[in-house]
Amino acid sequence: MKDILSTITEYRENKGWTEYQLAEQSGLPQSTISSWYRKNMIPTVPSLEKICMAFGITLSQLFAEDDDPVTLTASQKELLMRWSRLDEKQQAVLFDLLKLM
Repeated sequence: MKDILSTITEYRENKGWTEYQLAEQSGLPQSTISSWYRKNMIPTVPSLEKICMAFGITLSQLFAEDDDPVTLTASQKELLMRWSRLDEKQQAVLFDLLKLM
């Protein structure tokens, strides 16, 4: 899976923005953005949508590997949103379960 925080950082640095400027442009609190990095959290879909709007890109572009556009279905968006609410231990348990399937 793509490291979304690294991707956000790359887009931010390409624009020459600080985390504070990204917060201003996206309408998100700077504390929210910095906590993603401190806690290595995946932002929620609504937060990612705000980030994408600030960068002038789509969610598909944000998640694209090698510039290939990605379209998320409603189910995939819901899954990503639910995933972002899990703590590290819960994510590990879910990964273990998926590996068994």
